[in-house]
Amino acid sequence: MSDIVLNPSDVDAMPIGKIENPPRRRKMETGPKVAVGYAFGEIGCQMSWYMVNNFLTLFYRDIVGLAATAISLIMLIARVWDAINDPMMGSIADRTNTRWGRFRPYLYFAPPFLAIFNILTFTVWPLEGATKIIVCLLCYLGTGMAYTACSIAYQALQNVIAIDSRSRMFLATSRNVGASVIGIGLSVVATPLLLKLSHPGVEAADAQGYFRFAVLISVVMIIPFWLCAIICKEKYTNVLHANKGNKEKLGFVTSMKEIVKNDQLLMVVLATILGTICVAGRMGLLSFYIIYVVGDFRHIATFFTVMTVGQLVGSFLLPWGTEKFTKKGYLIILQMLMNIGFLAMFLLPNAGIPALLAISAVCGLCNSAQGISYGLVGDSLEYGDWKLGRRQEGVAASMLSFGVKIATALCGSVGILLLDAVGYVPNAIQTAAVKQGINAVVNLLPFVLGLISLIPMFFYKLTPNKVEEIRTDLENGRHAYNA
Repeated sequence: MSDIVLNPSDVDAMPIGKIENPPRRRKMETGPKVAVGYAFGEIGCQMSWYMVNNFLTLFYRDIVGLAATAISLIMLIARVWDAINDPMMGSIADRTNTRWGRFRPYLYFAPPFLAIFNILTFTVWPLEGATKIIVCLLCYLGTGMAYTACSIAYQALQNVIAIDSRSRMFLATSRNVGASVIGIGLSVVATPLLLKLSHPGVEAADAQGYFRFAVLISVVMIIPFWLCAIICKEKYTNVLHANKGNKEKLGFVTSMKEIVKNDQLLMVVLATILGTICVAGRMGLLSFYIIYVVGDFRHIATFFTVMTVGQLVGSFLLPWGTEKFTKKGYLIILQMLMNIGFLAMFLLPNAGIPALLAISAVCGLCNSAQGISYGLVGDSLEYGDWKLGRRQEGVAASMLSFGVKIATALCGSVGILLLDAVGYVPNAIQTAAVKQGINAVVNLLPFVLGLISLIPMFFYKLTPNKVEEIRTDLENGRHAYNA
């Protein structure tokens, strides 16, 4: 079966869903309890990722005292390895069989290791030179690998606790709501807590503040992961993999060869890479913009809170938007609106805090589009099963995470170099030219990248009707390769 190769055009031409007396649709149990349980997993992920994504570059530069080139090297090595490690973890998870399921065990056992490495990453080691750089790199590598074990298992779980496209979109919405809620909470408390836990009298968080906050958030983070694992049972794992025998137990290399034949998943991954470079790259540097252009460390909490509130509102709109405009259509609409917001932030840097916050709220609302990507992966997974005869939830989930990691690797390594290129000087008053350069890096560059990120979506062809027809075919044992 693995020797069969189909052209996408051939697959499109095949009849789909033309089956007499299709079976009655099974009842999907994705009620409030499962939705809340699944959201807990995202809360755990975000509690870990928040510190890394929003403060690690600033911590390395202003607290640890690493040079821009050293930070760039650490980010590049760690995140490229993370990206490579994701498909490996997905392949391992797909071949896992326990009484708890394929993916839930990792939500039980990986979070404590993630907590330990989070704390080590935000520790200032009494070292100098290359030794300090190597230790920082090793700690960050450990954080990335532990996070991969948690996040890949969590993402793949969605596709075995729900089987229908709308139900999976409902779970993706719940995931976004969880991310927004914890994001709002962290945006409100993170900066004040960092200052509170620092030495008295400092105007910005110091090494003690970062370390203590890392300990606090890392210990608490374990709880939502465990709640997700307890509540979300893998109801459909056996149903979806019935009668497939051992043909899905592929090695890592073979798994990757198979998954890249899923052209629709590749479009989603490519759009995700470009979109993440646009959004996550900007978020990672936004603190520099707020501190040195807006002019107050304490405004970080305000901007991030407004954006996460906007994302929460956008998350609640996802079911309506994807139903009315389709997943693909609504994703394009949100990305275009976000691009307009980035351009406005660049053109109107002196519009005042209220105006900048209003624009940021719109950008935050549009950032809810990330939830659509998870729904698109679920649909692409069905397409891959129909086209190739194999389900690889772990590898499919890892491909999206792979895209995010590749994007953040580029952002982490290039972003700090771009700040240096425009003349940024740590812990100093920046000149007008440098402020304009920071504005361009944070707003104008993401605008251009946001436009480019739309291109792959025009090659994504899984409409709601087609996904439903594919699901009907799968329920009746029909596949593209034997049609």
